[in-house]
Amino acid sequence: MGACLGACSLLSCASCLCGAAPCVLCSCCPSSPNSTVSRLLFTLFLFLGVLVCVVMLLPGVESQLYKLPWVCEEPGASIVTQGYIDCGSLLGHRAVYRMCFAMAIFFFLFALLMLCVRSSRDPRAAIQNGFWFFKFLIFVSITVGSFYIPDGSFSDSLFYCGIVGSFIFILIQLLLFIDFAHCWNQRWLWKAEECDSRAWYAGLFFFTFFFYTLSLAAVALMFVYYTHPGGCHEGKIFISLNLTFCVCVSIVSVLPKIQDCQPNSGLLQASVVTLYTMFVTWMALSNVPDQKCNPHLLTHYSNGTIPDGYQTHWWDAPSIVGLIVFILCTLFISLRSSDHPQVNSLMQTEENVVTQQVMQQQRQQIPVTEHRAYDNEQDCVSYSYSFFHCCLLFASLHIMMTLTNWYRPGETRKMITTWTAVWVKICASWAGLLLYLWTLVAPLLLPQRDFS
Repeated sequence: MGACLGACSLLSCASCLCGAAPCVLCSCCPSSPNSTVSRLLFTLFLFLGVLVCVVMLLPGVESQLYKLPWVCEEPGASIVTQGYIDCGSLLGHRAVYRMCFAMAIFFFLFALLMLCVRSSRDPRAAIQNGFWFFKFLIFVSITVGSFYIPDGSFSDSLFYCGIVGSFIFILIQLLLFIDFAHCWNQRWLWKAEECDSRAWYAGLFFFTFFFYTLSLAAVALMFVYYTHPGGCHEGKIFISLNLTFCVCVSIVSVLPKIQDCQPNSGLLQASVVTLYTMFVTWMALSNVPDQKCNPHLLTHYSNGTIPDGYQTHWWDAPSIVGLIVFILCTLFISLRSSDHPQVNSLMQTEENVVTQQVMQQQRQQIPVTEHRAYDNEQDCVSYSYSFFHCCLLFASLHIMMTLTNWYRPGETRKMITTWTAVWVKICASWAGLLLYLWTLVAPLLLPQRDFS
């Protein structure tokens, strides 16, 4: 879709800068509902901010910035009197904090603005699906303004906001993986029954076995690289506890009573949850502020602080994998089909069932023009606008913590690693396991409610 947008001619795009989503598509793009196009464009705003953050972290950028005297202040000059920006704030971890803060504010404003929008007949729906040029101006304005905020306790306060937002987004990622595994399992079981072929069952068995094998390999590697016989007791406890919890939820998922209440529940979903739990555990151990228990720390790293003048790098293995998982989950939120009721229930308004029925009727009634986006929300929205923007808000805070390796800003340009990041990720893994366990036992404990 991004390539399609880039292939559009400048003239045709210029005429639609203030229009709705249908104007954004060009002749090489397939017909799409405007709800999908709008979600994708908002996600592109997020990815644009992530790209800027990555550029800010690249080495050698500072020397290039100081070649622009009309941008950077002279050493020792006052920002207020000169009206310039300290180039030190335009790069590194503090710059990532400010860029992600601007993205979070942008999506927060839209989350407030789009509260209780029920259909495209609401005037606010036109703002959601159009006026992209003005949205871009607002996005840039908030970004520029964030770099003029005095340091003070700004970065330190934003660090704790990032902890909360990242914790929530880790749980959202787990929910998306669970729903994806449910849809995957149901579809392959349906194909196996329809085609009367055991190949689909073999495929489910293979991937289940593969995910559990990866999880056990991750446990072994974490014991090898993040623990040693004479110490690292916290790491040993975290790995052992999470392995035990994953075994327990896997056993619960195949109990006869659970299978009676949820026939589609099985080891595939449990294997996905287990693998994701091991991933979060690995991310937690990569933030342990102990040289002996964390191979990602510098050999000369001392007193828990990074020496002045040293630029920390975010592109270690845990951060790169975390960034890939982040991109996949964010794209899944934006491009997921309305035909996936389990995933859709996370994004829907309270009129879930009615919305699905109306959406199906609209698909049959609306004439679809080739290479254009069509309005599929005349009677009801296909997703909750506010909740979608909240997801992007939490995603902004999560990527802020990921690119900065969860380091807390200290005095001057020092970044401090603490046990806070470790405990947040470990608690998130425990909360995710409890959440998955609840999805298993809830139909058994509350038989009067419909959990379909």
